[in-house]
Amino acid sequence: MSPETIARWQFGITTVYHYFFVPVTIAMSLLVAVMQTMWVRTGADKYLRLTKFFGKLFLINFAMGVVTGIVQEFQFGMNWSEYSRFVGDIFGAPLALEALLAFFLESTFLGLWIFGWDRLPKKLHLAAIWLASAGATVSAVFILAANSFMQNPVGATYNPFTDRAEMTDFGALLTNPVFLATFPHTLSAAYMTGSGLVLAISGWHLAKLNKADRTAQEDADVSAFRWSTKFAAWVLLASGAAVILSGDFQGKVMYQVQPMKMAAAEALYETAGGDGEMAPFSLLTIGSLDGSRPIFEIHVPGVLGILAKNDPYARIEGINNLQESYRQGALVNPNNALQQAYSDKLATIGISDFTPNIPVTYWTFRIMMTLGFIAIAIGAWTLFTLRKDRLPKHSVLWSFLMLAVVLGPLFGNSAGWIFTEMGRQPWIVAGVLPTASAVSPGVGVGSVFATMVLYTLIYGALAVVEVGLMIRYAKAGLPAEVAPVEIKGEDDVLSFAY
Repeated sequence: MSPETIARWQFGITTVYHYFFVPVTIAMSLLVAVMQTMWVRTGADKYLRLTKFFGKLFLINFAMGVVTGIVQEFQFGMNWSEYSRFVGDIFGAPLALEALLAFFLESTFLGLWIFGWDRLPKKLHLAAIWLASAGATVSAVFILAANSFMQNPVGATYNPFTDRAEMTDFGALLTNPVFLATFPHTLSAAYMTGSGLVLAISGWHLAKLNKADRTAQEDADVSAFRWSTKFAAWVLLASGAAVILSGDFQGKVMYQVQPMKMAAAEALYETAGGDGEMAPFSLLTIGSLDGSRPIFEIHVPGVLGILAKNDPYARIEGINNLQESYRQGALVNPNNALQQAYSDKLATIGISDFTPNIPVTYWTFRIMMTLGFIAIAIGAWTLFTLRKDRLPKHSVLWSFLMLAVVLGPLFGNSAGWIFTEMGRQPWIVAGVLPTASAVSPGVGVGSVFATMVLYTLIYGALAVVEVGLMIRYAKAGLPAEVAPVEIKGEDDVLSFAY
């Protein structure tokens, strides 16, 4: 294998693992903030117990996300130094803002929230978790702005004297059409994941509490978990609707800036639609081993045209047609300054294959959608089950549904990001810098392979720790009693609330 292939595997493994924690952190910070707000407004003990319970799970996830996220930025310098050299002027700016502004905001106020239970007034302490949640969201803004530049490189031009891309308009990064579509889609998918976790844990406990001889304490637990289950289910449905709407918008933007990705997502080998014909949506396509032609297809007419252009009769370019036109020099977007400025240099590199991995792109797109719809269906079924003060029955089926409602969005997020990144290939910056040209020239296969194995083993060990802690504290249930929050004096020792 080449250093590029191993470097891509390493980045993919570490990034997918890290992203297991990101959507949960973004969503759980807000959900816990809502729970604490309910306690501050009503004074009801159940909301404080829920805040403490899910706050502990949120902190475990946040800590693991920080640990696994450190490696990500180091890899740009270790394995992808040519990428960092070429676009560091643009890509580095949002990453720096994410660290200096968003992460510091998030971590600072999260620290105040952790240690401020008995030090800060209620409303000031509540503001800390809301500001920490805002920091997590702002962090997503800058990270997604950086990634959107890789999908659609705007706000930059090429300097042939330094052989580097240079920023011309930072505001263009935040108004990039890809970013405007990706941000709401990613954020709403994160809320699906976080609400799925709250629903799964609350619903599992509710089923276990469905018995005739409940104690007074267990009745209080039922009241708390019923509220959190229904709250999470409603958030899941709302965020699921937002995922569908933003995904539709994102599909149209994707076709405008990356038509090859849309064609690969549908395994559309030949141009379809137009002249009174409808472009089909693929339910199942089996292609040849080299990915150059279809062997078996099941299509629904008109849907692809709606996804790409909101027109069932729209003409959609196929993989083979795009491949040929790109080889003839039609790759450059006339409205993209960086692609135009770099076109002469790109011609000397000699890219001959412009197609991504078709099976990976095709199936991750469908896995993403299928898992999302399954989670939405479970959320709706949960609300139906809890109607008229009913409780779910403790059964294997119910436990399986509660497991699926959190794993579905979690793995759906991963599939979506694999599709986004793999569908952009062979580019690390779409239409400008090929992935093969972005690797560190002085790093050999052995070095990259050794670190990939090391990271995989370390992340595997961290996975065991993370899952063990989450299961342990999730199964423990709500704290039986929560002592009244009293503000300590300045001479009292600062203590950890959990």
